[in-house]
Amino acid sequence: MMLQVEACGICFSDTKLLKAFDSHPRKAAVVSGIDPDALAQIPGYKPGAAPTVPGHEPVGRIVEVGDQVTHFRVGDRVLVQADWKHLRTATSNGAFGYNFEGALQEFVVIDERCVVSPSGEEFLIHVTDGPSAAAVALIEPWATVEGSYAWRERNHVLAGGRMLVVSDGEVHGLDDLTRGNEPAEMVRLSSREVADADGEPFDDIIYFGHDAAVVEVLAPRLGTRAVLCVVLGGGRLERKVALDIGRVHYDFIRFCGTTGNDPAAGYAWIPETGELREGDRVAIIGAAGPMGQMHTMRAVTSEIPGITVAGTDLSDDRLAHLQAVVGPVAEARGVPLEIINSGSTQLQPGYTHLSCMVPVAALVSQAVDLAGEGAIVNAFAGIPAGTLGEFDLQGILERRIFMLGTSGSDVSDMRTVLDKIERGIIDTHISLDAVCGMAGFQDAIDAVINRTSGGKIMVYPSLPDLPLTRLVDMPDSLPHVAALLERGVWTKAAEEALLAPR
Repeated sequence: MMLQVEACGICFSDTKLLKAFDSHPRKAAVVSGIDPDALAQIPGYKPGAAPTVPGHEPVGRIVEVGDQVTHFRVGDRVLVQADWKHLRTATSNGAFGYNFEGALQEFVVIDERCVVSPSGEEFLIHVTDGPSAAAVALIEPWATVEGSYAWRERNHVLAGGRMLVVSDGEVHGLDDLTRGNEPAEMVRLSSREVADADGEPFDDIIYFGHDAAVVEVLAPRLGTRAVLCVVLGGGRLERKVALDIGRVHYDFIRFCGTTGNDPAAGYAWIPETGELREGDRVAIIGAAGPMGQMHTMRAVTSEIPGITVAGTDLSDDRLAHLQAVVGPVAEARGVPLEIINSGSTQLQPGYTHLSCMVPVAALVSQAVDLAGEGAIVNAFAGIPAGTLGEFDLQGILERRIFMLGTSGSDVSDMRTVLDKIERGIIDTHISLDAVCGMAGFQDAIDAVINRTSGGKIMVYPSLPDLPLTRLVDMPDSLPHVAALLERGVWTKAAEEALLAPR
């Protein structure tokens, strides 16, 4: 089917594709979920080193369908869920704008076999003509935020999985740990034998000991969505531990443990999800950027009792914009909001929910140091897998700090955001800082790379000559559009004026 693209947002993940390209896990070849002969017939399938078209945050209208399309019709307006999870690559999944051509073009061909899974789940979400194209296209990034709070964690051994137990002495508690969740295979090794063991990954690793060097050998043995539980048994890790923070985000690996002897106690404090909790002291590091604004707005509109929110950044101008956008909402809802320039004001420890928007391992490590008892640390920014950071694992175990990370979103997350838009809880337009046509794309992607944008940038492929134009500059460059903004925020009327022939 042919999709005419109305609008497509630019995402920081687009810059990761530019840098990593064929080494990006979502650019790899699809290995399951679709018949190979069918895959070969799809012209937009561009795995590996094949050139592709980015753009995974679009809304568009179906203008043509083939005779075998059964779920969609000409005229349908749809939002694209870019993660086609039934199409598996070696370490990730098929994705629109990565190993399948994306929406930074006026028209794109999408094969129905990619967007309807064998279970019947549809990755094209029908939307009405009510909201603007920008409001709908902005659902995808808002949904990744929503998904980071909704992802369900595992607080037990994986039933039917592969488990490694490492100890140089007697161990206790394994029967209780595995009761009701028996692994299919359990391998037992001493710490000296780990380096020579086979290279197959494990779903659970239980380490009875307190040698930081052993932890650093064990962590790379974790498979996707695996857990490393460190049982200190009264001992102490005498230094920080180098951990792959990129894999926390992309591979969903997790770390837990206990200062005592019972491994089940190490799993027990893993939260059900990363959701905010009553009374949380929330800190959003890098809150004034596009994704940080979304996290901050989600927090102040969460209706969770007793929370306080601190948004940090290094730019006074960006922080002023954050205050202008989120401040009135926080005040109206009675949520204490503190805006902090962390370059001039030192943050104080004790936060119980921290989210890091900046893809720097040292800042995630700093978030751990700022975390109080029972805190959740969301490594939201996509740091490349293989990036090591020095983490106070001893403090993580003592204070029971849970460090999570997620990548992408589900259809359910998008529907949640769409529902919030329809009920007036959020206005995704607040995220929009600038618009452009294809002529402005280079400047737009440079602004994302250099973090000079105060929010999201929306590309309208049907406007080939429109340069990158910030909303704050529209009174001079596009006064007829600027007149239809509301307190500087994008509107459907402004979008209609922008797209109208002149």
